Amino acid sequence: MTAQPGATAPTPRHTTDPRASHQRRPIGSYENYGEAERAVDYLSDNGFPVERVAIIGSDVKLVEQIVGRLNHGGAALRGAGSGALTGLLIGWLFGVFNWFTPLLAAFTLAVYGLVFGAVIGAIFGLVAHALQRGRRDFASVQVMAPSRYEVVADEAVADEARNMLATMKAGA
Repeated sequence: MTAQPGATAPTPRHTTDPRASHQRRPIGSYENYGEAERAVDYLSDNGFPVERVAIIGSDVKLVEQIVGRLNHGGAALRGAGSGALTGLLIGWLFGVFNWFTPLLAAFTLAVYGLVFGAVIGAIFGLVAHALQRGRRDFASVQVMAPSRYEVVADEAVADEARNMLATMKAGA
């Protein structure tokens, strides 16, 4: 079957493409994710086709939480931790493929990998910290945090979803 010149492709009834917001309508707006999740859970519990619903976070902010001061010892410890885990996994993997004594070889190589990985990781952690020359003497965790959550539904079922959520709010 070939397309006619100038003909447009039919629009799908349901899409998971977040850019296709023109096919969806807001049915509720919430201050936090837990409230939006409860609304969708309520729809699901009442038999609504939740595959036609999406939760959209808006006004996203980057929040960097400082978790502590980072010095040479802390940099070495962090490097040793990540290196030890990597070394443990690689050593165990090599040990598993030993056909004669796989359990003993896996354990032995995993321990050697843990120690070797911790030493190499500590060295790399110290070098990386020293190369920054005091510009970033703290450790942090970054999180993307929306300020509002909007629950949207496909245009064809938006009114039904909005009515169901109204009964949820009335019953609460």
